[in-house]
Amino acid sequence: MLEVIVSEKPDLSTNIITKQGHEALKQELDFLWREKRPDTTRKVTWAASLGDRSENADYQYNKKLLREIDRRVRYLRKRLEDVRVVEYSPEQEGRVFFGAWVEIENEAGEIKKFRVVGYDEIYGRNDYISIDSPMARALLKKEVGDEAVVQTPGGEMLWWINEIFYEK
Repeated sequence: MLEVIVSEKPDLSTNIITKQGHEALKQELDFLWREKRPDTTRKVTWAASLGDRSENADYQYNKKLLREIDRRVRYLRKRLEDVRVVEYSPEQEGRVFFGAWVEIENEAGEIKKFRVVGYDEIYGRNDYISIDSPMARALLKKEVGDEAVVQTPGGEMLWWINEIFYEK
């Protein structure tokens, strides 16, 4: 019999993060552990004191929320141990490396502007892309004016680099 093992942790090619991203993860962990979890625990305790838990929506909802918080706390603690913070270096100037803000343009005149960051930093942000994405891989080490060919499901796309800058 074939057994399929599903991992909670995604396959992460790179274990790097920007200083700002690392701070954001630490702040999220601190908020969840010091504020959100104690508040939810109080709600679970209160709802449990009302009696029949099987028909108590407050109890069931907050108990589920508590499990989600605990799962995220475990993930953040492990992730913060595993990631390596990559800070800006003057040698990066003028080329696309980790942490760069990049403006690109295609033949149709479509302009995109984003920052190349670690996997954990892209969620909830439309202006960040993962260092592991095809776009970021195609742009790495390129300079202003260079062409980058990006492999997409619809075929190859050609982009030109208009601007590169770093937050210092």
